[in-house]
Amino acid sequence: MEKDQEMALTRMRKSVEKLGSSTENHGDPTLMRFLIARTMDPEKAAKMFVNWQKWRASLVPNGYIPDSEVPDELESRKICLQGLSNKGYPLLIVRASKHFPSKDQRQFKKFVVHLLDKTIASSFKGREIGNEKLVAILDLQQISYKNVDARGLITGFQFLQAYYPERLAKCFILHMPWFFVSVWRMVSRFLEKATLEKIVIVTNEEERRDFMKEIGEETLPEEYGGQAKFIAVQDVILPPPAF
Repeated sequence: MEKDQEMALTRMRKSVEKLGSSTENHGDPTLMRFLIARTMDPEKAAKMFVNWQKWRASLVPNGYIPDSEVPDELESRKICLQGLSNKGYPLLIVRASKHFPSKDQRQFKKFVVHLLDKTIASSFKGREIGNEKLVAILDLQQISYKNVDARGLITGFQFLQAYYPERLAKCFILHMPWFFVSVWRMVSRFLEKATLEKIVIVTNEEERRDFMKEIGEETLPEEYGGQAKFIAVQDVILPPPAF
């Protein structure tokens, strides 16, 4: 590790302590994610880290959210967890045509945490989660107005930005219909520049080839030109993540 990074980590740890918290149970890879997300500013990274700790203690007091706490959201089998991409990132697929805006926003927020935690945990075995990233597909094929959930999308991306810094490697949006363009334009206003740069709306053959190459045919479902079957997230059995 470079000397500048070591100094930034040391200053961040001290700043976290000044804020009345501790980094004792978290390694350098975890802290580096917060530093990178705050352009290597130790004080800003420390504040973000402490906010993350408070948020998890409030929403995820047991350290993880089991299936039993999000039954309504799991029922439609709209989320798939497919295995690893060519770059070793777990692939999360959102099949938007199976989604309907939730009447229980607290359960929906827990569901977002459940998905992100489980996706990240699927890329490691038995060690502390540190700097693992994920790849996501938002599939808008065959959606109608009743599937549109701008608030849900904003929640998902804001959770990634505020509480899962440097977790998103790439997000591919497929089959965007004309009526969704204005929705996406509105959602985009809530996204940081660093997040927007990781989002690719696949609209032409060249982008489609890059998309398939990045993920890999073995992991990509047949519906997108790959060789795999859809695997619903609840059918993937993992030990509870060690956040």
